[in-house]
Amino acid sequence: MLEIKDLTHSPIQHLNHTWPAGVSWICGDEGTGKTTLLRLLAGAMTPTTGSVTVPAGGVFWADLQSPAHDHTTVQACWDALRESHPNWNEALQNDLTQALDMHPHRDKRLSMLSTGSRRKVMVIAALASGATVTLLDQPFGGLDLASIRVIKDFLREAADHPHRAWLVADYEAPNDLRLASLLCLDPAT
Repeated sequence: MLEIKDLTHSPIQHLNHTWPAGVSWICGDEGTGKTTLLRLLAGAMTPTTGSVTVPAGGVFWADLQSPAHDHTTVQACWDALRESHPNWNEALQNDLTQALDMHPHRDKRLSMLSTGSRRKVMVIAALASGATVTLLDQPFGGLDLASIRVIKDFLREAADHPHRAWLVADYEAPNDLRLASLLCLDPAT
């Protein structure tokens, strides 16, 4: 599916890994390169050395935490992301919007949202994108338990998908999800 060979971009050094279909986890402490790796996989950064092989069907990556997105409304954000992802699943977007209680916020600017609600905007887009590879950077940060449960339920179902991959980067891997792959970036591991 998705493969890196001899990938280097500080703090990542000469990393090799292949991610299969299903749900995979990239874990590590702060500063170990989780977000850097996701950006490299998405093509948002260029590696110093090495290569990234991306499957047909594209990679979804969105970082909506930047102030550059502050004046964009939730709906405008989703509309813009949908344009670049031809397999976008609008029914799933609507279901997730309801399940994560984001319907009342669709016309709000991102700057008006809490950290958790802003993260929900990204997660809904990522899960609805229909990309072959979906990259999620700390999707549970700032979320309530009910929202975490919704996302984990989605990932449990996604674990069996034969042709798509979801890569989640977070501090530690959960013990309640079946993972296709685990990559720990901590130097001691």
